[in-house]
Amino acid sequence: MTAAALSGPLPAAGCVQFLGKEGAYWRLRIKGAALLVVTLGIYRFWLATDVRRYLWSNTEIAGDTLEYNGLATELLVGFLFAIAILVPLYMALAIAALEIESVAVRPVAIGLLILALLGEYALYRARRYRLTRTVFRGVRFDQHGSAWLYALRALAWWAAVIVTLGLAYPWQQASIERFKMRHTSYGDLPGRFEGSGLQLFLRGLPLWLAVAAPVVIAVVAMVRLVDWDQLSSALAQGDDTTMSDLIKANPQLGLAAGLIFGAIGVSSLIAVVAYPVFKAVVLRWWISGLRFGAVTVTSRLRIGQIYRAYLRFLLYLFLFMLAVGLVGGIGIFVVGNLVRSVHDSKLNELVASAITIVVYIVVMLGSSIIYQVVVAAGLWRLGAQTAELSEAQALDNVHAGGTASSALGEGLADALGVGGI
Repeated sequence: MTAAALSGPLPAAGCVQFLGKEGAYWRLRIKGAALLVVTLGIYRFWLATDVRRYLWSNTEIAGDTLEYNGLATELLVGFLFAIAILVPLYMALAIAALEIESVAVRPVAIGLLILALLGEYALYRARRYRLTRTVFRGVRFDQHGSAWLYALRALAWWAAVIVTLGLAYPWQQASIERFKMRHTSYGDLPGRFEGSGLQLFLRGLPLWLAVAAPVVIAVVAMVRLVDWDQLSSALAQGDDTTMSDLIKANPQLGLAAGLIFGAIGVSSLIAVVAYPVFKAVVLRWWISGLRFGAVTVTSRLRIGQIYRAYLRFLLYLFLFMLAVGLVGGIGIFVVGNLVRSVHDSKLNELVASAITIVVYIVVMLGSSIIYQVVVAAGLWRLGAQTAELSEAQALDNVHAGGTASSALGEGLADALGVGGI
């Protein structure tokens, strides 16, 4: 009997699979959360490393799994370097804002712009670090290109997205993904991105219209209902009595305000319900646009799969909050009776504060664990399992290239709160 027969059927050349069991990931996340509390957050560098090793090593492409060889100590050092850069920057911005009180808005705006630029720079450098620590069949991935150029491009596109109320988002995503993939390679196999901004726009336009339509209709109705001449004259007088009389004489003002708030509520509800659709559309579009040389990636991801992940998250979150409320209520009742018997008001306040802090930590960590396991890792698993490769044989003749990058970008991303898996 051959070795192939003993090992079972070989995966198809273009097959992508996720081999990990959810139970193992639950244990990894719960253990990590407990150690985060014990170490006051320092363990997060080791937790991030363990998470990546789990996800990478369980992602199989054409019969071989990815390997993550980054170290937690590298993330820690990168974070310390980032703090050394950011603390003087924060101090300089604070001093500028205090010394120029008359135009304090200007230093604040400049500071936010600098931080936004640093955030985009950090995202690009962090991606470079993760890629150069990712190995497949003994060959590492690589990323080159200017992080500052990427940051400027990203900020310009985000400005366009804001000005166009989100309509430029598809072209923004296509542009920055093309930049990233143009400077990405697997060994000597160059990457590129072929996703079309127009294609994403046409797929997402119904969602944008569904969210924007209630607000647009409410604004048009408000324009027709309100007597703008009377309103502007009343505002010019600045008299509360005049405004009160105007509102009494023009009940349309109250109706217009109600329409606006109601429309915002409806739009928000539609946005929440439609978000999994948006996530599925963008993720499928992104995966299907990835290319490495002759290797083409396509995605069979379905909207229903993303909805199930988010519904599971809501269900688990509800059950978790129910358990916290039940256990916490019993604990508060028991501890409260014990403390009241002491008749010490300061002790009562101290115990109440301690219980509040403990409940807050449990709720925050528990919610984060549920999200990371059910949604974040769930989307990774779905992305892998629904992806297919064409011309995968091109991966067999790749020569090694590229060098490992520093973890400064990871540190900056962590310190600025924009880091990720």
